[in-house]
Amino acid sequence: MSLRISLAQLNLLVGDIDGNADRVLEAARRARDEQQAHVVVFPELTLVGYPPEDLLLRPELLKRVDQALERLCSEAVGIDLILGYPRRKNGKLFNAAGVIRNGIIQAEYYKALLPNYSVFDEKRYFEPGDAPCVIEINGIPVGITICEDVWYKEPAARAAEAGARILLNLNASPFHTGKAPEREELLKKRAKESGLSIIYINLVGGQDELVFDGGSFVVDAKGELTQRTDYFVESQPLVEYTGSGSELRPLPGEISPALGEEEGIYNALVHGVRDYVQKNGFHGAVLGLSGGIDSALTLAIAVDALGPRQVEVVMMPSCYTADMSNEDALKEAEVFGVNHRTIPIAPALNAFLGMLEDEFSGTTVDVTEENIQARCRGIVLMAISNKKGKILLTTGNKSEMSVGYATLYGDMAGGFAPIKDLPKLMVYRLSRYRNRQAEVIPLRVIERPPSAELAPDQKDVDSLPPYEILDQILKLYVEKNQAVGEITAAGFDEEVVRRITRMVDRNEYKRRQAPPGVKITKRAFGRDRRYPLTSGF
Repeated sequence: MSLRISLAQLNLLVGDIDGNADRVLEAARRARDEQQAHVVVFPELTLVGYPPEDLLLRPELLKRVDQALERLCSEAVGIDLILGYPRRKNGKLFNAAGVIRNGIIQAEYYKALLPNYSVFDEKRYFEPGDAPCVIEINGIPVGITICEDVWYKEPAARAAEAGARILLNLNASPFHTGKAPEREELLKKRAKESGLSIIYINLVGGQDELVFDGGSFVVDAKGELTQRTDYFVESQPLVEYTGSGSELRPLPGEISPALGEEEGIYNALVHGVRDYVQKNGFHGAVLGLSGGIDSALTLAIAVDALGPRQVEVVMMPSCYTADMSNEDALKEAEVFGVNHRTIPIAPALNAFLGMLEDEFSGTTVDVTEENIQARCRGIVLMAISNKKGKILLTTGNKSEMSVGYATLYGDMAGGFAPIKDLPKLMVYRLSRYRNRQAEVIPLRVIERPPSAELAPDQKDVDSLPPYEILDQILKLYVEKNQAVGEITAAGFDEEVVRRITRMVDRNEYKRRQAPPGVKITKRAFGRDRRYPLTSGF
């Protein structure tokens, strides 16, 4: 007895139902003709992409899904398909997985456990299913579950009780730091509990803030990893089962290497930028290059995502910009081979200050003048973005965004924020990681004290605690939800903790107006952490 299962780890486009159906048929033909597979399996909600969000509330979306299913039933011959899609039945909408065979949908499974936390909002759209689905493929009973179902014991147990020998789990599981090994350990446990070999097929590619990292894998009934696909790439490996009775087992396949923390994060950033730019039809990207570490890392990510011909940078010095900043920015642009130019902001700054001279009469120079400089730069960059159809990438990191150390309509102006969920210390780590491949970021940029260069001899530590302290406080407050007392008890100065947490709270309004960016941590601003703008808490 044998079973050949093709895993279609695909990068799909949300809402492109016809295009996604084309990808399904292409993968089905490959599985049938080149791999001689019995069945090809696809990720969660394949036909509409993930997450479709309020597209699910549009009646015409479901009509087009039905049309695509009819097409698949008609054109996919000689092989079984198992794929995800939304399905309305008896007035209820389900997150479904269907088995297409011989021109009809032979069976359907409806997702039982609907995640409603972090980036997930499935209870807004779907009703839960309540029954297992087991279907024979080439004489072997195979159970189906969808994503969240496998994180709990009951759905796998129900499939085993219904006679399944193998469990197919269809996923759209987004990346965050540490997620991949967590998935594998969980599936090993679930396999041993249920006595089922489990196949975990995952989506790959970027969708707005989310990046899906692929890394589909197989564990046998004893919980041993037998196969794993590459991360962050489309692939279609074949999984083969042989044996009979209690001896049915997956043959050992290729196990792609696990990714280190920095490698995984950097890959997520590159793929997030690439897919956001390309799927939205931009002609490339533009960014301001300051000579600081944030813009240097953002440039590296942009070039690795899009190629140097698709990226251009603008250096916009002011009277406070150090010579070394100009030198390092130019060196970075030349090393990466991107189109670059220098546009000093002094003419614009002087014009604005002249226009506001009467308004500012009798006041002292403060952060207002610093913000005007940042906004001059934002106007220049947005103008270039508009004129050339290239998306403006902002360069702010999570540490700055947390405490509001950024200027609305200035350095926050843009269409996508690649490193907005990266703490400052991780910016340094990724810069060193990228330099190990090839030295593209000058060592001086990494080693010099960070500065916004908006005032004489300005340093970040003039306004903020050292990042070694700040990032720890922010992780405890933002990601772990700890109170001031708990953070102080961990060894941090109470006055500093109170100041930082107040800064986080009162700058929610800035973050609401920030562009989207790649989710990296377990609790990113926006999708994960949503606080009221007005609050007396």
